Amino acid sequence: MTIFGGLERWRQTPIPDQAAVRARRTGCRALPIDTRCAQYGETLVELRDLGVAGENYYWSERNPPYWQRIEGSIPDLWLRQSVARKLVAVNAKLEGAGLELFVFDAWRPRAVQAYFHDVWMPGQLGRHRPDLAGEALTREIERYWAAPTRGETSPAPHATGGAVDLSIRWIGGDLLWMGSLFDDATAIAHRDHFESRDLAMCFSDAEARANRRLLHWAMAEHDLSGHAEEWWHFSWGDQMWAAQKNMAAAYFGPAEGGSRQ
Repeated sequence: MTIFGGLERWRQTPIPDQAAVRARRTGCRALPIDTRCAQYGETLVELRDLGVAGENYYWSERNPPYWQRIEGSIPDLWLRQSVARKLVAVNAKLEGAGLELFVFDAWRPRAVQAYFHDVWMPGQLGRHRPDLAGEALTREIERYWAAPTRGETSPAPHATGGAVDLSIRWIGGDLLWMGSLFDDATAIAHRDHFESRDLAMCFSDAEARANRRLLHWAMAEHDLSGHAEEWWHFSWGDQMWAAQKNMAAAYFGPAEGGSRQ
């Protein structure tokens, strides 16, 4: 038995090939949203009020590669009640090994989504991939940054309050090594990046692979689906999740940000 106890089996279980996940993501925002389901009108809760640790990455100034507070960001970590309860349940499982979730971002204001989709990511690609233009440029941007919410029927995942970005850390301590920065917009951030490589004697990559597996399976146990290009992104109830689960409709439309009295 290792220091990770019963969680070691997850660290040894490969993340499945993500080709099908990538394929199902295409066009997912055209899926209908069931406005009559019980979850549709669910309110948001602040995760830290439920004991889930985190700091809004875009509100912080210690946030490489940006190193500045993003205009329009908020300090809060709002999430739909049902999704927040799932994170609490994941924490209960991790706690036995001295671990806990650490959240980077949850419900996201439209201004933040628009900045990264319309300004920051196009600027980065313009410097590193000047060959991209038109539809090819848009496709590359939207591999990592969804288009901002368009009306009630096509919300960006984080605009629903059903999507969350997170990692795992030792309780009150250091984050586990996942092999890349949060928000790294390159192939190293792909969920299965380390599964398809011969790691030979690279201890750093082997540790990142084990920790990504742990995060993936801990979240999957509670029906949360991941983003193929982002090891940190999970959701439940939004259109991306519904597409991956072959659901006829999503539960959550756009959500209004919470407020603290």
